[in-house]
Amino acid sequence: MKTPFNRILYGGDYNPNQWPREIWEEDMRLFKKAGINSATVNVFSWAKIQPDEETYDFSELDDIVEMLSRENYDIVLATSTGAMPAWLVKRYPEVSRVDYEGRRHKFGQRHNACPNSPVFQKYARRLAQKLARRYGNNPHVTCWHISNEYGGECYCENCEKAFRVWLRKKYGTLKALNRAWNTEFWGHTFYDWDEIVAPNALGDGIGREKTAFAGLSIDYRRFMSDSMLENYKMERDAIRSVDAKTTITTNLMGTYKGLDYFKWAKEMDIVSWDNYPAYNTPWSLTAMCHDLMRGLKDQPFMLMEQTPSQQNWQPYNSLKRPGQMRAQSWQTVAHGADTIQFFQLRRSVGACEKFHGAVISHSGSGETRVFKEVSQLGAELAALGNKTLGAENPAEVGILFDWDNYWALEYTSGPNVELRYVDQIHQYYRYFYEHHIPVDMIPVDADFSRYKAVVAPVLYMVKQGMAEALESYVQSGGTLITGFMSGIVDQSDNVHLGGYPGPLRRMCGVWAEEIDALAPEQHNTLKFADGSECGCSLLCDILHLEGAEALACYGSDFYADTPAVTRNRFGSGTVYYVGTQPDAQGLERILNSLTADAGIAPIIEENTRLEITRRAADGRSYWFIINLTGEPQPVPESFAGESDLLSGSKAGGEMKPFDVLLIER
Repeated sequence: MKTPFNRILYGGDYNPNQWPREIWEEDMRLFKKAGINSATVNVFSWAKIQPDEETYDFSELDDIVEMLSRENYDIVLATSTGAMPAWLVKRYPEVSRVDYEGRRHKFGQRHNACPNSPVFQKYARRLAQKLARRYGNNPHVTCWHISNEYGGECYCENCEKAFRVWLRKKYGTLKALNRAWNTEFWGHTFYDWDEIVAPNALGDGIGREKTAFAGLSIDYRRFMSDSMLENYKMERDAIRSVDAKTTITTNLMGTYKGLDYFKWAKEMDIVSWDNYPAYNTPWSLTAMCHDLMRGLKDQPFMLMEQTPSQQNWQPYNSLKRPGQMRAQSWQTVAHGADTIQFFQLRRSVGACEKFHGAVISHSGSGETRVFKEVSQLGAELAALGNKTLGAENPAEVGILFDWDNYWALEYTSGPNVELRYVDQIHQYYRYFYEHHIPVDMIPVDADFSRYKAVVAPVLYMVKQGMAEALESYVQSGGTLITGFMSGIVDQSDNVHLGGYPGPLRRMCGVWAEEIDALAPEQHNTLKFADGSECGCSLLCDILHLEGAEALACYGSDFYADTPAVTRNRFGSGTVYYVGTQPDAQGLERILNSLTADAGIAPIIEENTRLEITRRAADGRSYWFIINLTGEPQPVPESFAGESDLLSGSKAGGEMKPFDVLLIER
């Protein structure tokens, strides 16, 4: 597969501008000792590079780039536009954002620019182009890093005006817009474009997560994602006007809700992302995020940031246990990364991230536990060389992830406040993760024919063409699983009339007449044909069979003995419908049946709690065997006696917590 790098980039965010020059030489010595070969620089240096409206001073950045080039680093050069300088806000207050409550912000924080401010766009574009002219011909500049962690939103007058333009392009007429947003409800009909206001707390917003008019609020989400994407494209194009070849990216944030990353990825040369799990984040969720980032472009990605030790901004910023950072890094490579990069290389002396972990701690020592672990990983990556660069992650299962569905499902008023999009996707992913079945995270317009099974839980919003594509896939022999809160609305959050699950009804072979919401203390049971039972909760579809067979029925309430889980033969394929939230045991049983139907087998037959992942390149397979359980685990017999690429020893015996094996076949 495509990769722009000649080696695995190993390094991270480096801010020598925060330190006196004598520290730079010590940094170079320690980084070399740790095996670091890349540095991300200039992320938040706009104020230093441009001290006023007309002055640019690149002298310090020149010295930094020259030093890193001399040391043969791969330089990831940022454009600095993730935080504006104070003078820009002072002179042009309209460049700062207006928040959800309607307050215009003063200078401060970061991600602080209105994306639709012409003034911000002017100066950001100019800075990106000047940087490209100055450094674009440097062969050590391997990658451009635009802005930083795009996110947030703005509700200012500039954004309202731009939103109206965006809506005109989308709908053409107010009649079409009113129909799409169902504005007859509550007498909200618009007769002029300038009557439309942003859906914040002063308009139709009901708290940040709810809204009176979902069509309006979903469109504003789409618009804000597009607005920030236009900022990214603006800087990218400014660089491209000077530098036609160097890879360009910006760092994404996993399942971050605010931006439609599948749409963004189409404009990026390579996806990069920042991985910051909490102390109690399931390893399966971290793996899912890696697979999602790989799936955005269906190619390897960059890990732009992780911490070598601890975060500083979460409620409980636990240290990574000995070996955890190394294991987490190899998990990242296993799921498709071609780089391992940290935030940060040297720990800051002040401000809010001074306790965020770093390769070099406040002690400045190369004898710390963290530094030694970073050095071990650096040596292993160097020894591995280019073997896994650009390697694929073959998969027979595709799991749909869609930001429109994410927004719409969580905006909808009812039926259950506990219904969360990422949680629903993750529970299915976790099954495949624990059963060593590789997965691709895919968009709704993916080529489904590549997969033996497509998993589409809570496919709430079925947009134009989606039902037809899924039907064609199943009719041709594919296996699909979906369920409650699927097929409910169109792209404007208006209900598909004719009975749930709307356009999926014929394919699923069921009609959901009603949806019962269960409070946390309420439960039901699922009774399978063999008499076994499991628990269920959250939601219960009251189903009627229309060709499907019942695999399980409800055990109680007025809908006891009615279908809850069904299977329908459709064309040459099969559709499973899960009308409730089974417990883990119940979901496993259902998915065991699905994988058997679809002819999907795990990549290893042995039962093991180890994470086992495979990448493939040039006729070779690379097997990553990682113990993330917190307890010693036996090495699977199928790998016993094989050479571990990381240690050179033979695999076998027991793996301690956070041990890693890498086997080439």
